[in-house]
Amino acid sequence: MQLGTRWTSGDDAPKAVPDALRRGIRSVDDAMPADELGQPRPRWTLTWLEGKPIAELDTGVIVELDADGEAVVRHDPEDGFG
Repeated sequence: MQLGTRWTSGDDAPKAVPDALRRGIRSVDDAMPADELGQPRPRWTLTWLEGKPIAELDTGVIVELDADGEAVVRHDPEDGFG
């Protein structure tokens, strides 16, 4: 059993996050516009489903690994933004 974790977008991902997933997360973080109003940044949640890591941002963005071990970014269709 692997436990998940949370961290704030823009911060370094925890060591438990595989490198390929980390690169996908960083690409999402880098693409987010700066908040000039000083609102809190969304947070990532790392979970493990059947031994595979999945990172989900509070906004509904999901980063997971495909069959080749490459990061894939998608949106949760149930978050209201999809």
